[in-house]
Amino acid sequence: MTSESLFLFDLDGTLLDSNSVWREVDRTFLARRGLPYTHAYYEGVAHSIFPIAAQFTKDFCHLNESCQEIMDEWMALAGDAYARTVPIKPGVRAYLKQCKNEGRRMAVVTSSLRVHCEAALRRHDLEKYFERVTYAQELGLVKQDPEVWRTAAREAGVEPERCTVFDDSLSACRGAREARMRVVGVYDDYYSGDQKEMEGFCDVYIRSFEELLYTK
Repeated sequence: MTSESLFLFDLDGTLLDSNSVWREVDRTFLARRGLPYTHAYYEGVAHSIFPIAAQFTKDFCHLNESCQEIMDEWMALAGDAYARTVPIKPGVRAYLKQCKNEGRRMAVVTSSLRVHCEAALRRHDLEKYFERVTYAQELGLVKQDPEVWRTAAREAGVEPERCTVFDDSLSACRGAREARMRVVGVYDDYYSGDQKEMEGFCDVYIRSFEELLYTK
């Protein structure tokens, strides 16, 4: 293992202002079936990966569709938003550039699908900042599981204690902390209800990456 440090960035809600896409997907999916978008449903899918969220949706909503059919409909509803419309969050580009200028190693750890992640990173010309992407879904794990974070560190050859995680989800931050990593909480409207707890739990909490930029 190297003695170098590593910054690990979540994608949705941290680098990208994309959580609203999935909120609208959920609302539309449920409305098509005459079902309301409730907090209980939100809690069931918000912190999960596609296959687990689909199984929860099938069971919670008592649907006859297969999990694959549910996921296919979600994909159709999301469309090409990642390739065309999803914006990056304020200060992200400048902060990544600042980190690169400092010689920091950086990677992405995401619950997002590979096709969405690659499209967004390519569209915003962010690929050049990251040496690798770890996909929780391809590991079959949720980001609450510390093994996701340990895997990302292991792939980079860095001790977990040398890693700093940037994430908007409290449950993901808990998983990273359990993996013995430092955590920076990032505000996002989607998880606004967790803000107070995030502020108390995380090593650092920011509302925007602009707060981390050096000023002359």
